[in-house]
Formats: sequence, C-alpha cells, structure tokens
Amino acid sequence: MTVREVYLDNSATTRPYPEAIRAAVEAMEEKYGNPSSLHRKGVEAARLVARAREAVAAALGVNPGDIVFTGGGSEAVNLALKGTQPGRGGRHIITTAVEHPAVLNACRQLQEQGMEVTVLPVDGEGVVDPWQLRAELRDDTYLVSVMHVNNEVGAVQPLEEIARAIAGFRRAGRELFWHVDAVQSFGKLPLRPKELGVDLLSVSAHKVHGPKGVGALYVSPRVPLRPLVAGGGQEWGLRSGTENVPGIAGFGAAAARNARDVDGAAARLFALKKRLVEGILSAVPGAVLNGPACREGNPRCAPHIASISFPGLPGEVLVHSLEERGIYVSTGSACSTRKKSGSHVLRAMGLPEELLESAVRYSLSPLNTEEEIDYAVAGTAAVAEELRALYGGRQGRRRRSR
Repeated sequence: MTVREVYLDNSATTRPYPEAIRAAVEAMEEKYGNPSSLHRKGVEAARLVARAREAVAAALGVNPGDIVFTGGGSEAVNLALKGTQPGRGGRHIITTAVEHPAVLNACRQLQEQGMEVTVLPVDGEGVVDPWQLRAELRDDTYLVSVMHVNNEVGAVQPLEEIARAIAGFRRAGRELFWHVDAVQSFGKLPLRPKELGVDLLSVSAHKVHGPKGVGALYVSPRVPLRPLVAGGGQEWGLRSGTENVPGIAGFGAAAARNARDVDGAAARLFALKKRLVEGILSAVPGAVLNGPACREGNPRCAPHIASISFPGLPGEVLVHSLEERGIYVSTGSACSTRKKSGSHVLRAMGLPEELLESAVRYSLSPLNTEEEIDYAVAGTAAVAEELRALYGGRQGRRRRSR
C-alpha cells in the first residue's frame, strides 16, 4: 500500500506558510529587540509589530489601532467576554449552544460571578435562529457572543440578520456589545466587523497558517474594555507583557497572504470540500453529512469544514485507522477530543448517539489539492470497509454467544 501524507485537520491547526516562518525567524535571529526599548533593536522589533498589526487590520477592514495582539484565540475570547464592562444595570449575556469551549467556559465563569447567561439552541444544522436571539434581548442584556463559523460542522451563523436585531435593540437606546468568534472564518470568508456593527472579534494565527501562541482581538473604540493582565501597559494597556514579536510577525505575514484573495480561496476550498463530501457519501454506504448541506450558494455552509458520521464505527478508531494511511483528521474540536462526553455541538444539533460516536471532522486549507482529496476519499472508503468487516464479525460473535 502506497502511503502519503494528507493533512485534513486544519481546523485544529495549520501548516505555517513559508513567509510566516521566514518572518518569525527574522524576528528571532535579527530583529530580536524588545519593542518597548528605545534603541535601534527595539525600534526594529516595534516596526515588525506595527507592520503585522496593519496586515491583520487590513484583512478585517478596521483601523490598526483597534487590534490587540494576544496569546491566542482563547485569550482573545476571554479578554472580550471578561473584559467588557456592563453598563448600568447590565447583567445578562446571550450566547449559543455550539460555541467554542473558550466562550462557553468563560460564560460559565461569569455566571458564577453573578451574571445571567442565556444559551440559545440551534437547529439540526447547527444554526441559531436570529428571531429567537431577538426575543431573548432584555433591558439588562449587555453582551451577545455568537461565532461566525462553527469549528466542528462548518455551520455559518447568520451574522447579517443578527446584526439587524442588535441594531434595532440599540436604536431603542440600550447599550449592547457584540462579540464574534471568527477564529474559523478569518482568512476564509469575507468579514468586516465595522460594517456589521460587531464590537469585538477574536482571531487566531495558527488557524490561518501562522505560528501558534498568538491571536488578536478587534476592539471597537466604543467598548469600555478592562485588561485581564496588569503590567507594563503594552497593547494599548489592554494586554500587558512583552509582545511575542516572532509570533506576531508570522501572523502578519500569514494574514497578508490570506487577505490577497479571500473570495477566490473560499471558492477553491468549497470545490475541494464538495469533492470530498460527495466522494465519501458515494463510496461509503450509510455515511452521513452532519451540518449544512454542501451545495453551491448555501449561505449556511462554510467552505472548509465537513463533519461526516459512519454509523456503527467508532470515530476514534476511524481517526487512527486513517492515520495509518497518512490521512490526518479528527473526531471534533481539538480542545475537546480527549473528553468522553461526546461533542456538545452534535448534541445541541439533536443528533442520535450513533452519529455522535462515529463522527469524523475533515477540515481543509488552501494548501490541499484535488489529488489529496481523492486519496482521502479512497482511504476513507477502504478503512470503512475494513472496519465494518471487523466490527460486523465481532457483533455476530456476540450475538451467537448469548
């Protein structure tokens, strides 16, 4: 059997672009000064940080001064949710049942501190109803947190409709802040937070072919944000500590490359995803796509994430069997795969246990090719056939022993 490597776990992390690596290496080997230092080495490092800030801001269509670099997407989320100061009487937060654990766990901590949290349900495709969000808005609601693209099933939330609901609430004279977790959509789908009225938006470098350990938070000037880390006052006083210059430089290089052709990249990614999904569903009897239908023009369907269940086959076994063929996928969120309770996203969608237990996530990047997709389809079909023979035999032996 010929084995090659096909990496399809890009929602967990991505392979850094060559230019991102070069930028990080340059920062470590040559421009290694502290950005707060006044001498030439410090100025060189500060320029790298400023250049990267401009690249991330340009990718989002915002001002560089509204970008705060953090230690990753989870930190950006926590800064947004825990740092936002409720106005007079504000104590109510709205989020959804399919958010990343960074959002859900931060909301739980806020709940323990006396805030009230409403967790909105989703439909069978993992999409929230904006009308239900509108109905849950109250006089004491001060924060709404809704992700853009779900990290497990690729469901795209209706941000435009949510924006209209929030705008109507604000027109009535209420103070309300809106956070969007854009970790899985940044660099893959067009997104302009200022145009939507988004106040806080979190992104991560290693999801877009940049280094690990660095992220960013867009902060609208209207948000009274309090820092989580006290110190020397870096990042406009919102994230103290010496900046991770190599990580930030690499992030800027990756963001700049992605921003050059977001629409074209999304189209290419969707074509690869469609090839993958249709190939697997055709080649593997009983396979089921979880989440939005993979069809042209479906606004609910992200172009790069597909969750597919193989009823009767344990997802973890499938992952390791595919790995033996050089195909790297996952059972779900990399932040939750070691937990035994199953995917909270698939549960929130109302999927039966057999689909939860057999779910595999394939997530693509612009670096993938059609040949890789075809290899993954063939490998998945072969593994499913082998495991069905194995598990079918075991089930038969168990039945005869009763």
